[in-house]
Amino acid sequence: MRAPSIRNTLMPLSEPQKKHLRGLAHALRPVVMVGQQGLRDSVYEELEQALTAHELVKVKVSAGDREARDAAIRELCEQSGAELVQRIGNMAVLFRRNRKKPRIELPRA
Repeated sequence: MRAPSIRNTLMPLSEPQKKHLRGLAHALRPVVMVGQQGLRDSVYEELEQALTAHELVKVKVSAGDREARDAAIRELCEQSGAELVQRIGNMAVLFRRNRKKPRIELPRA
């Protein structure tokens, strides 16, 4: 069963905020991996847990060609309410603020 879509009610990230998050994400290893099986319920669940715990996560998408990877990343963002910070090749960095316990201090927009 796919997780219900969560709308991100926060304002979109500004460029200085994205730059800050890219710097933080540089040292991260991918915690969610999408393989040849594509987007399964387990991927959505793992992403949900990772975003709740860390706010900033790296996702590795090894499925299909460029268009398939783009579509998978878009779908992950829509379903989780996360914002795409950066995408390079088959890696994507996603951010979603934890409203109860924010962990990352963002610069002003």
